[in-house]
Amino acid sequence: YKASEDVKKTLDNIKGNGKDTFNTILQNLVRTYTICGDSFAEIIKDQSGSLINLKPINSSSMTIKSNEMGIITGYKQTLLDGKTINFKPDEIFHLSWNRLGDEIHGISTIEKLETTIKYYQQAKDDLSIVFHRYVKPLLVFSVDTDDTGEIATFKAKVDKTVELGENMIVPKDTVSSIERISIPQFSTLDPLPWVDVLQKEFITAEGVPMVILGYGKDNTEASSKIEYLAFQQMIEWNQLFLEQQIKAQLDIEVEFEFPASLEPDLQSDENKSPNANNMEMKNGRTNTNTD
Repeated sequence: YKASEDVKKTLDNIKGNGKDTFNTILQNLVRTYTICGDSFAEIIKDQSGSLINLKPINSSSMTIKSNEMGIITGYKQTLLDGKTINFKPDEIFHLSWNRLGDEIHGISTIEKLETTIKYYQQAKDDLSIVFHRYVKPLLVFSVDTDDTGEIATFKAKVDKTVELGENMIVPKDTVSSIERISIPQFSTLDPLPWVDVLQKEFITAEGVPMVILGYGKDNTEASSKIEYLAFQQMIEWNQLFLEQQIKAQLDIEVEFEFPASLEPDLQSDENKSPNANNMEMKNGRTNTNTD
């Protein structure tokens, strides 16, 4: 972030729980409101009213209090021992993400992703079984006995043998056949395309392009730049949200910088592309000047 020297001096002295910095505190708060919808930090000031610390608070322990008009009137923290601490509105730095209408709380991003996450985990669990059966197929033994005790004893020996990778000797004519049961490739519905669909749905809903995560495929350089530029707008909005909330609640002005912008490159590419403005007619022929 960029700020005046006085602001930097103040923020450099903020230690959160004692091991924090202003940057790690903000990172914590952003992660928390993304997961929980709301994040809270206690505003600690000295006797002159100057900010001296910003201490993150567990969101699950906080209750937002409001009047019948929907105006926040305070906060209540419930500790593990059941005791409560009441805070005035200006004693808590409160960030609400994705609020709707007159709600006084934010909305977790997990709410829109929960179903997709469950399907994705289910598909991964099923797929792990499929691949495990390739490596370690089930063994079905036909034994020359119907005594449940003998069968249980034999199964225990087989299980131990398979687990330890040891050889096993059985009396002649005790086992009539051994059948290996695995799941051959494509014998059932291939789950991999379904996993890809869920992954794309998750990424689209969260608004983070695959190219940002480092494994985008079937993307040209131009399309990757457009995806990155769209992602940049979301990040800059998040930064603007933080800047305005810090100013409104802490009376501190900071400006966050985007790590790397591709907008100048896109403008440069556009200037190099042929268009109606650089088409010239020379000697009765059309000349395209693309530099």
